[in-house]
Amino acid sequence: MTSDPAPRFHQPVLRAGVLDAARDARRIVDGTLGDGGHTGAFRDAGAQVLAIDRDPDAIRVAGARLGAERIQYLRGSFSDPEVLEAIEQFQPDFILLDLGVSSRQLDQAERGFTFRPGARLDMRMGDTGPGAAELLNRAPVEELTRWFRDFGDERRSRRLAAEIVRRRCRVPFATSDDLVNAIRAVLGPRAGPEDFARLFQAVRIAVNHELEGLEEALPRLRDALTDRGSVAVISYHSGEDRVVKHAFREWSRSCVCPKGSPVCTCRGRPLGREVVRGGVVPSREEIAANPRARSARLRVFRVEGEAEGRKVPR
Repeated sequence: MTSDPAPRFHQPVLRAGVLDAARDARRIVDGTLGDGGHTGAFRDAGAQVLAIDRDPDAIRVAGARLGAERIQYLRGSFSDPEVLEAIEQFQPDFILLDLGVSSRQLDQAERGFTFRPGARLDMRMGDTGPGAAELLNRAPVEELTRWFRDFGDERRSRRLAAEIVRRRCRVPFATSDDLVNAIRAVLGPRAGPEDFARLFQAVRIAVNHELEGLEEALPRLRDALTDRGSVAVISYHSGEDRVVKHAFREWSRSCVCPKGSPVCTCRGRPLGREVVRGGVVPSREEIAANPRARSARLRVFRVEGEAEGRKVPR
């Protein structure tokens, strides 16, 4: 963990789109505090903010920069049961999830998210549970294959999984070089930063159970909103965006009965609507200023109707 009290601050991704979606909100949950860019903007716009992050460094750094005026800080993952209860008690009218890893975490080699030479394989967003090296050294080939196929869109996922198993039998994985060399052995000498970023990201998603946590949390977050409140999600990965897109589209349907059912027995009406069909992506100017924003997509869902009517079986 870094001890630098004032690291370089990064502008939050899709700031204008997020603020536009939250323009009438007064009680906001920032479920992924990070460096605090979105939380600070919400506070400056006059909202009360519940700022959440599983990374103790994020709470410390953002808290030191932003202070406690109109901001409550809570350490944990937005998918933790106790955190979801706190969100429900806060009664928000806007919830933001900015998924993925923060720029500060990427820039700290000791956190193990980077493929820079010699970095340890960790990738934990918090400070509990097994890190990347431990999982790479013990996961069966079927599980490794699934990670690289589903989280990394890698067509040679089975070969890469087998290569990792073969190599770890000789020397356990410990640093970024171990994973980079395994990737190069399968993808060939032309494998480069885009491949490393994609496959390291796949391991990070597995380490932190990111897609499972997102899928489980979204209905609870929706139900925690006040009437006509909104949940907004910024995703950077096709798997993340797929989970959000499918959830928002299912919630927008008036009937979710199985195809062919003679009589509708479900809720019989939509729970709300997706505000911008297909989501919002960064402008060329934003991508030029912050290349890490290039894969970002913002989706916003607004609930409609009384809170009791919005509840659906989970």
